[in-house]
Amino acid sequence: MNFSSRFPLRRRALAAAGTAAALALTLAACGSSGDSSSMPGMDHGGTSSAASSPRATASTDDMPGMDHAAGGNGLSDNQDGYRLTSSDRSLAAGKQAAYRFAVTGPDGKPVTRFAVDQTKRMHFYAIRSDLTGFQHLHPTMAADGTWSAGLASLTPGSWRMFASFTPDSGAGKGKDFVLSRTVTVPGGATRTPLPAAAGSTQVDGYTVTVKGEPMAGMAHPLTVSVAKDGKPVTDLQPYLDTYAHLTAFHEGDAAFAHLHPTTKVNGDHGGPDLSFHAELPTAGNWRLFLQFRTGGALHTAALTLRVG
Repeated sequence: MNFSSRFPLRRRALAAAGTAAALALTLAACGSSGDSSSMPGMDHGGTSSAASSPRATASTDDMPGMDHAAGGNGLSDNQDGYRLTSSDRSLAAGKQAAYRFAVTGPDGKPVTRFAVDQTKRMHFYAIRSDLTGFQHLHPTMAADGTWSAGLASLTPGSWRMFASFTPDSGAGKGKDFVLSRTVTVPGGATRTPLPAAAGSTQVDGYTVTVKGEPMAGMAHPLTVSVAKDGKPVTDLQPYLDTYAHLTAFHEGDAAFAHLHPTTKVNGDHGGPDLSFHAELPTAGNWRLFLQFRTGGALHTAALTLRVG
């Protein structure tokens, strides 16, 4: 996994304007334990576990509280002629569900050729509006370009569905996209307050510690350490071509950011320390979801990171 942000917002803004005003625009647009067991619908499984230009037009079903659609945050269903389409606007609560979608290109036809990224052609994320219920899946595609993501049980509320992909043909060949739409899960929705920012959290007997002080719109290093029973963990197994997969969502609008580790994979003995390059576009609280594998089991740790 390349350890550079998928969405280098600040660099693009600086290149476009080359002035302090452009930097200001980029910054504008762009720990309590946080135990994941407190999060309804949190999925720790494997298969059920943005890039829009600045000021892009947001999806018509944007999540409440969204006040910007800056480049790279995934809060639009279209970019550069590519569009995420789906007839699913609601899904049933309390049971597994298949979310079906397609990606159409500038010619209006379904895209069927995608480049492999982190061993997969499509990465799919489901996140509830209060940043609970995180799921990271790798859906399957039919011959006609229709994808199907098998979601685990969903709790009532508003959910945003993200598709992360790279076309392998057409005008967007080789370019990374993150597009999203929202769905409603009917029922009595209870909003869960976001856990306070914290430097560590626990999941499945493991303690995950995050060190670093990222600033909005600027590249900063993050270090993640994994321990168990007070001892450093050194048996992390490869997962998606790395020892840990890190995704972040912004409080209030669920803006998306994908952070990549620099630590190289060297057999089944990763850890305890993993280095990440963090470039989070917007100040505020971000909910981090770190996925790592030990003993063949996938673990998902969640904590809140405050970005200045």
